[in-house]
Amino acid sequence: MTFKTKKTSLASVIFMFIFISLIAGGGFVFFSPMFEKNKPTIDIQNNIFWNLHSKLSIKLSDDSGIKFYKIIFKDGNKEIVLAQEILPIPSKQLDLQIDPPKLDMFYKKDKAIIQVQVVDNSKWNYMNGNIAIKNINVKIDKKKPTANIVNNSRYIQRGGSAIVVVQVKDKNLKEAYISFNNKIKFKLTPYLKESYFVALIAWPIDIKKFKRVNLVAIDKANNQTVTKVPLYIQNARLKKDNIKLSENFIKNVSTNVLEQSNMQVPQTLEEIFIYSNKELRAKNLKTIKEVGDKAIDTTSIIDSFNIKRFRRLRGSKTVASYGERRSYYLDGKKINEAWHLGIDMASIKHAPIKISNDGVVVYKNYLGLYGNAIIVKHSLGLCSLYAHTSTQNVELGDSVTAGQKIANTGSTGGVFGDHLHFGIIVQGYEVNPLEWMDSHWIKGRITKVLKNAKKQILSK
Repeated sequence: MTFKTKKTSLASVIFMFIFISLIAGGGFVFFSPMFEKNKPTIDIQNNIFWNLHSKLSIKLSDDSGIKFYKIIFKDGNKEIVLAQEILPIPSKQLDLQIDPPKLDMFYKKDKAIIQVQVVDNSKWNYMNGNIAIKNINVKIDKKKPTANIVNNSRYIQRGGSAIVVVQVKDKNLKEAYISFNNKIKFKLTPYLKESYFVALIAWPIDIKKFKRVNLVAIDKANNQTVTKVPLYIQNARLKKDNIKLSENFIKNVSTNVLEQSNMQVPQTLEEIFIYSNKELRAKNLKTIKEVGDKAIDTTSIIDSFNIKRFRRLRGSKTVASYGERRSYYLDGKKINEAWHLGIDMASIKHAPIKISNDGVVVYKNYLGLYGNAIIVKHSLGLCSLYAHTSTQNVELGDSVTAGQKIANTGSTGGVFGDHLHFGIIVQGYEVNPLEWMDSHWIKGRITKVLKNAKKQILSK
C-alpha cells in the first residue's frame, strides 16, 4: 500500500468521524432538553382593566425555567419599568403581583400597554434562550361604581326575609350583589329601568349574629363600592324541642330514607340516625339551595312583584313550627340536633294541597328527609316547598295557578306520620313561612317598599 493510499484512507476516516460527530451533535442539540425550543408562557388576558391601585397578577411558566423577566408600563409618553429580575436559580413557574406605576394625582390617560418580556433557561438561540414578548392592552379605570340604596324593608329577624331596591351604575360593571355578614351573596334582579335592581334577602336561621348587610358593586378594574343597607333587627322566637327516638323509627324510617337516597346504611341505631339526620340533611339542603339559585332570573327586567299571602292547609293544625331547634335522644342520650325549617301542618290523611300563588314547578322528586317533594318558583327567587307528599298532580316545568291542587299530604321521608311540611325559600335559603302567610307583613315589608321605590325611580 502506497503512502498516498494510506493518506486517503486516513482522510476518509477523519471525515467520517467529523460527519458522525456533527450528526450526533446536531441530534443532541435538537433532542436534548437543554436546547428546548418552546417559548415561555405568559398568562394574562390580552385586554384588561386596571385601576392603578391594586396589584396586577401575571403568571409566567417554562419547562426549562425562567431566568429573566421585565415588565414595562407604556402610555405613549412614558415608559416605566414596573418589575425586572435576573433569577440566579431559574424557576419553572412565577406568580407575580406587580405594583402599579407611581403617577401623580392628575394623571388622565385612560389607555396604556403593559409589555411583558421573558427569557427562559434553554441553550437554544445560540445559548441565549427562548424569548417571549407579550403586549397587553390596558383600559385605565379609577372611578368607583355608583351604588345607592333606593328603599328597603325596615326590619329583619333571624330566619326572616326582607326586600332591597338599589341603584348600581358603572359602564364597566363586573358584578353587584347584596351581602349578608360579608359571607352570603344575594343576587339582584333588574327592576323597572336600567341601573335599578331589586333583591329578596334572608337572614339564615343558622347564623346567630347579625353583623351587616351591604350592597356591593365591583367593576372590571376591581374598583369597589360598599354601601350599608339600613336594617333594624327584630328578635325571633326560637323554640327548643326534645324528641325521643324509638328503635322502630330508626330501623324502619331512617334506614328506609337512606336506602331510597342511595346512601350507605351504618351498623348501629345511633349511627344510622346521625348519618340520616346530618349527612343526608346537608345533602337535601344543598339540593334546595341549588334549586333556589336556579329559580331566580337576573337578566330580565321586572316591573312588579305580585304575591299574595300563602294559606294554611285547609282544616289543619300546626304540629311543628319554623325555627325549632330539635334535640334527638336515644335511650335517654342526646345523639344529634337540627333546625326545623318549615311549618308542619296535619289534617286528615292524604289531605289535598292547594297552592296559594301562581308559579312554575322547578322540582318534583324524592328529597331524602323531605320525602316526595315539590318546589314551585314564584318570582325574585321566592319559592314554596311542599314535602312528605303521597301523590302529586303536577309535573316538572308545569305552570300552576293559585287555588290549584298540586298534591296530597303523606308520610314519605323522615317523618312520624301524615302531614305537610310547608316551606318558603328565598334564594335557596328556607325562611320563616309565617311572614309570607301574613298579608299585613307582606304589605308593610314588601309591597309598600316596592311601591315607594317605584315612585322614586319613575320620578327621575
